[in-house]
This record gives sequence, structure tokens and C-alpha cells, in this order.
Amino acid sequence: MKLIKAAALGASLFFFAAASNAGETLDAVKKKGFVQCGVHTGLPGFSLANSKGEWTGIDVDLCRAVAAMMFGDAKKYKAVAQTTQQRFTALQSGEIDVLTRNTTATMTRDTTLGLMTPGINYYDSQGIMVKTSLGVKSAKELGGAAICVQPGTTTELNLADWFRSNKLEFKPVVINNPDEAMRSYEAGRCDAYTTDKSGLATTRSTLSKPDDHVILPEDFSKEPLGPMVRQGDDPWFMVVRWALNTMLEAEEYGITSKNVDEMVKSPNPNIQRILGVTGEMGKGLGLDNKWAYNIIKQVGNYGESFARNIGTDSPMKLERGLNAQWRDGGLMYGWPVR
Repeated sequence: MKLIKAAALGASLFFFAAASNAGETLDAVKKKGFVQCGVHTGLPGFSLANSKGEWTGIDVDLCRAVAAMMFGDAKKYKAVAQTTQQRFTALQSGEIDVLTRNTTATMTRDTTLGLMTPGINYYDSQGIMVKTSLGVKSAKELGGAAICVQPGTTTELNLADWFRSNKLEFKPVVINNPDEAMRSYEAGRCDAYTTDKSGLATTRSTLSKPDDHVILPEDFSKEPLGPMVRQGDDPWFMVVRWALNTMLEAEEYGITSKNVDEMVKSPNPNIQRILGVTGEMGKGLGLDNKWAYNIIKQVGNYGESFARNIGTDSPMKLERGLNAQWRDGGLMYGWPVR
């Protein structure tokens, strides 16, 4: 999701502060004994807290993977809910250690905020949802429509770009809180609601009558979503990068949370390295060699996380699509653990 122009104000100050603290995040996380992750305020399948304050979602699973990697315990994390307008400042200021909140990787974010993206955990696109009662089959039929959108986001910018390029007028209804935006859309304050298509699908599944709403076919943008960390802190960047890559590699090699104890006996040299049976793969990360085993055993591989949260085993039942493994026609390609 989303880019705020306002976040660029003072970004250079944060950048230099981050650079001057190179390498300190990893030591600070070890010292306090848990990892603090910025997550969405509440997006089913990505990050959502239940009545007991327990968080679930693929973004939360990535946070849990980092905790398992660091401490051998996936429960040693704290989720901190962040709005689109809070998230970058929270990371820049050190309020959180890593942002695991469906955030789009863009050039501007990599070059002006003092932040960087270690990898992509969900390839998405921006779409638009309308009520079936409108009889609309294409976004090109929405000229003059009122559209609910969150402010300070790439969504807001992409929406304006798409309508301008198609020579159509529209009326933005800017609402910061996604829940309030959906309520406004349902109440008829706006004709349509726009955000990432994954967000539209998950939100649609929670409505009382999902079939009364349709996501139109147009893709307004590319939205490669992934975690973010501060620039200038390479050891911590590597931890987050390899937490994600390990989940992807585990899926490719068929290592799951259920069979990982059997897979340590595998003669496959790649599996042996991933699970720490051979080699010293943890040394360069400043961790023991069971870091990947702990992620897989306690959190699972990427495919397990996807199925559990937004795929076949979830209410959303989203198809893998671009998020399938590269061998299955998708874009998910884990870097070699060797």
C-alpha cells in the first residue's frame, strides 16, 4: 500500500540518524529479548488481533519468523498497530524494529525516507470495489463517481493517475481509517472503495452479503508488499531478509512445520544446510545454526502461512497467483541458503 508525501519532510534527518546507528538494532533486539513489529491496525489475513489480543496474518507470521530466528521462540514479539500515516515515522524513530505491514516497495521510499525493503512477501495490485446493484462491469464506467480512499498512500496517487490517464473525472472521499472508509462505502457515502486487491478481497469476505459487492477487473498499479527496516543497519537487514527467504526455500524443498523433524535426516545437501545439519549458516547472521529450523517448526513455510491466513484454509481462499513458487508460474523465488 501506500506512500505519503508528508513523510518525506525531515526524512533526511532520520536517514542520517539511522546511518549513524549502523548495526545497533540487532544488538538492541537481543538485549530486550523480543522483536517489536509495526503491523496493520486490522486487515484480515495480513494482521488482525482477536478479542484476546492475539495477532494472526501473513505479515504477523513474518514477525513471528524473525522472533523464532532470533530467540528460538516465535512468541517473543510485540505487534504495534500502525496507520498508513504513522508507520514510517514509527520505524524511523525506533519505536518499532521492523515494519511488517503490507507496505509497497517504491523507489521514493528507498531513497528519501532512510528506509529499505529486505524482500517481498506478497505481490499485489490496486483495485476497486463497487456494489453489484450499480451494474458496473469496468472502472471505466465510473466517470464522476465518488470513491473512498485512504490519504497519504500510493493508493490515493495511483487512483488519480489512472483516472487522469483515462480522461475521467472522479470525486475522492478521503478517509484515514480503513474501517471507517468501508462503513462509508457501505452507507452509500461513496460509490466505490479502492485499496490493494488483497485488502478488497479480505474485507469483502467479512461483509454480511459479500455477493452484493464486486471487485472490478482493472489493475491500477503494481503493489510489491514487504517488510521495511532502517537503512544503515546491515546485520538487522540480513536477519529480516533471510527470515523471509528461509520460509520460501522451505516451501520449495517441501519442508513443513509437520515434517521438519524428519527432514533433518534428509540426504539432500540443500535441506541439510537450511536446517543446520551441515555448514555454519548461522555464523554470518550472529545466530546459532538452528535459526531456520526454529522458523519452520514454529511458524511454517511460506505456503503454510499463505494457506492458513489468506489461502485455501482461510475464509478468503485467495489463489496463489503471482505469489506461487517460481516453479509453479509465480514470482516467489527463495534465495539459496548456502
